[in-house]
Amino acid sequence: MILICGMLLFLTGPALAQDGPVARIISLGPVLTEEIFLLGGEDRLVGVTTYCQRPAAAKLKERVGSIQDINIEKVVSLKPDLVLATVLTDPRAKAKLRGLGIRVVDVPNAVDFDGVCDVFTLVAGFLGKEKEAAAIIADSRQKVAALRSKVNTAARVRVFVEVGVNPLVTIGQGAFVNDLITLAGGDNIVREQGYLQYSRETVLKRDPDVILISSMGFDGAREKTNWERFGSLKAVADGRINILDEYLLCSPTPVSFVQTLVVIMGFLHPEIR
Repeated sequence: MILICGMLLFLTGPALAQDGPVARIISLGPVLTEEIFLLGGEDRLVGVTTYCQRPAAAKLKERVGSIQDINIEKVVSLKPDLVLATVLTDPRAKAKLRGLGIRVVDVPNAVDFDGVCDVFTLVAGFLGKEKEAAAIIADSRQKVAALRSKVNTAARVRVFVEVGVNPLVTIGQGAFVNDLITLAGGDNIVREQGYLQYSRETVLKRDPDVILISSMGFDGAREKTNWERFGSLKAVADGRINILDEYLLCSPTPVSFVQTLVVIMGFLHPEIR
């Protein structure tokens, strides 16, 4: 699951041109699958990966492999007009599919809320759902602006986000998770860029007010207990170690971004309603 989240952290290219709606689509990324359902295009979604679990109806779609290991024969058998790939899709698989005459599009990844909206608009273009996407984005932007206004004058809260253990893994600057923290009235203590290994010693030195644990493939409750051994940490002393649903930091559609922002804001500024 860590890799899935990691694939969402780096922008890999500019927006891609679209040639109009397509009838049969295969999604090779959980977020792309979620966006297609959100746009009402699930009837054209003929294949997904084993990691595409949301919404529940996605589990009923044909499986074409994992995030990185794609079953070429299965993809071909589904006769797609379009395959939506991610930065984690095996380049060799993409090359094989293109060599067989199948259209494969590399969808860029979002690094902030604007990027989330841009990717959503891109996917909508392949479905001919631009108007629907525009309405969803407008509503999400309005909600983000309203939430942000609530913390404009609040004291900033220093935050550490943990998404992996043994080794300790966190998310720094230049990532949509960092944008979530900023919009929620917080400051990420991690000054380095992107998705990286970190040390507990550095966390202790920078002493965050809040620790957010997204338990991607590990026991979040046990990791919270591990942190509680460090009584000198402000987050420990104040009882501000919180566990996040792993999908909240790994499914950045415009709608889920707002939902995650609400949750994080509640942890950072519980005094604001």
